[in-house]
Amino acid sequence: MKQRFANSSIIGKLMILIGLFVLAPILILPWYPEDCKYISDFLISGGTSVVLGLLLCLTKVHRKQHVCRTIWKTSMGQTSLTVLFAWGWGVLIGALPFIISGQLTVVQGLFEAVSGWTTTGLSVMDVQATPMIYLFHRSFMQYCGGLGFIMMMIMFISSKQSMKLYSAEGHPDKIMPNIKKTAQAIFIIYNICLVFGTIAYKIAGMTWFDGICHAMCSLSTGGFSTKLNSIGEYNNLSIEIITIILMLIGTTNFAALILLARGKIRSFCKVSEVKFMFLLLVIFIPPTAVSLAKGLEISLAEGFRKSTFDIVSAMSTTGYSTMSYADWPHFAIGVLILMMVIGGGIGSTAGGIKLSRVYLMFRVAGVNIKRKLSPARNVEAPQYIKASGKNPIDQELIDDTTGFIFSYLVIYVVGTLALTVTAGCSLMEAMFDFASSLSTVGLSIGITNPTTAAPALIVEMLGMMLGRLEIFIVLIGITFGFKMLKSSFKK
Repeated sequence: MKQRFANSSIIGKLMILIGLFVLAPILILPWYPEDCKYISDFLISGGTSVVLGLLLCLTKVHRKQHVCRTIWKTSMGQTSLTVLFAWGWGVLIGALPFIISGQLTVVQGLFEAVSGWTTTGLSVMDVQATPMIYLFHRSFMQYCGGLGFIMMMIMFISSKQSMKLYSAEGHPDKIMPNIKKTAQAIFIIYNICLVFGTIAYKIAGMTWFDGICHAMCSLSTGGFSTKLNSIGEYNNLSIEIITIILMLIGTTNFAALILLARGKIRSFCKVSEVKFMFLLLVIFIPPTAVSLAKGLEISLAEGFRKSTFDIVSAMSTTGYSTMSYADWPHFAIGVLILMMVIGGGIGSTAGGIKLSRVYLMFRVAGVNIKRKLSPARNVEAPQYIKASGKNPIDQELIDDTTGFIFSYLVIYVVGTLALTVTAGCSLMEAMFDFASSLSTVGLSIGITNPTTAAPALIVEMLGMMLGRLEIFIVLIGITFGFKMLKSSFKK
């Protein structure tokens, strides 16, 4: 009983937080009074979540004498299930304003919410006909989803179980002495970048509304845009450069950003992920630029401009684009798929396999090849990866990384095949859009749009959730949930 009430308190706080996030778009109504007619959609959705959350928290208050000395010692299963509930509830409440207003169908509304909270950016909305309050709602979901519900809760309230919840949501680094200060430090950096990004966009030619929406989605590596043709609508080099900078900030490990914020530039440049990221950009941008120049019959300079922006967008898993991919050469499409699968920093807002895992596998493979080629076979194994410090490489880390990458690729293959059936598309198209879903990117080759069939949207939703919560948390949470149901039925 004690454990249950402690658990309900955490869930209640998360429900209140999610409700407040969904109520937030109401704040823009003074600037867009014509959207006041939609206020009830957000009050019903967000208000319901806040009220139910308060009721759960009050349940703990009434039983305080029974639980005040109880520490909720959560297992990995319970922790995973709590994180899954938070994200599932967030999707439901985030989708309700779209559904209640009739902007989208039930499946489409859930899809838009999943794409928002997971910072994917795939969309089934016609942004040209969407009211401002809903455009802001989509962008704000991505901004909050980039940090995660658990981190946002810890910023205000921390407890004994905070660290396990924080790690389960995909945040491996405890940057500051305690978890609350870590969350606050990340939040401060995130918001400072938001302010400067919004101002920079305004100077470059965006409106204030477009500026803040694009800044939120660039930093969170989300990719929702207020324009039909994304960043390409502006055809503005300054806007593209600002977006590239914000995307790179968003895809960089938060621990590395702390080093940069403290002026430790040398330490920042030594971070393995950072070096590997720029190495990949140097390797793949030039040949992609040449491929685009030949395939699209544009200048080499224009090819470099297009390839730089879209490769950074793919690797950072943001999903902004400057043009349609329908006429892109297969080589360039293949590079984008590869970048999406690799993804960004492991402690960032980005998705994908993550740079550090791919880098580690290259290190391990390199050592194995050297051992095969060396007569004495006495080549030393890699000792550490440089992050905010030197992180030791042990067999457990190698096994976990190998297991994750294998699981990721199996899901990618199965999801791609499922998408070819449900969307009725070619294998190349399915590979592109499911890589975009599983890596929470948001780029589409054209099969994800307002007319996409519901089964295809469901396949992509599953991919987005597995990608954002890093597969194992989802599997552990679901398994533990079934065990709980099974045990309750037995009783």
